[in-house]
Amino acid sequence: MVKISERLRTAAGLIGEGERLADVGTDHGYVPIYLVERKHIPSAIAMDIRTGPLERAREHIRMYGMEDYIQTRLSDGVAALKPGEADTILIAGMGGGLVKHILESGRVICEQAHGLVLQPQSELPKVRRFLMENGYVTEREEMVMEDGKYYPMMRVHFDASAVSHADSFTEEQELEFRYGKQLLTEKHPVLLAYLRWEAQIQQDILTQLSGQPATEQIAARIDDVKQILAQNARALAYYE
Repeated sequence: MVKISERLRTAAGLIGEGERLADVGTDHGYVPIYLVERKHIPSAIAMDIRTGPLERAREHIRMYGMEDYIQTRLSDGVAALKPGEADTILIAGMGGGLVKHILESGRVICEQAHGLVLQPQSELPKVRRFLMENGYVTEREEMVMEDGKYYPMMRVHFDASAVSHADSFTEEQELEFRYGKQLLTEKHPVLLAYLRWEAQIQQDILTQLSGQPATEQIAARIDDVKQILAQNARALAYYE
């Protein structure tokens, strides 16, 4: 049986039983192998824009005897995926800007999928804002800490009636973009650990900045840090 990291195992847990999977940026192909091996999904398409990772995925698929269940495709995002070929699309292990690019460039395919499992490694507020503005409804959120890093992830689906035309968002929505609505309301324990860590880091930065000569740039940076600390305090209040 293939072994995968807690981060990938948690992302795999957001994929429904019996769903055909498209794994975008598959790298080693471990998630499709893990899910097929456990008979959680019937088939998968492992996709990557780079030939090196795709060849590694092919080697692992052969090693585990999964050639009849897992295809491999060279693909920029979901460009090589046809409508209706996959029920769920997994986009994990890449920056938030790239996640948004894949959703935008593959809009038709992504909107037709039953669900998308996203695990952006950066720019979470921008990704969550993009999802709301473009009609993606969040079904579930998860968060893990692995090797000293925090990894939020989510399962979403497109709903045309949920497209937001708002010119601005409330303070509460901005808080949810930063930390995740479900993670906050469910008082997720890993988010709590992250909030405590973030508060300490930002407080240390504020202390360092306060000891520097006053300039416009330093003053602006201090304001930014104070704003983050204020949001952090509001998020921590969920746990009281």
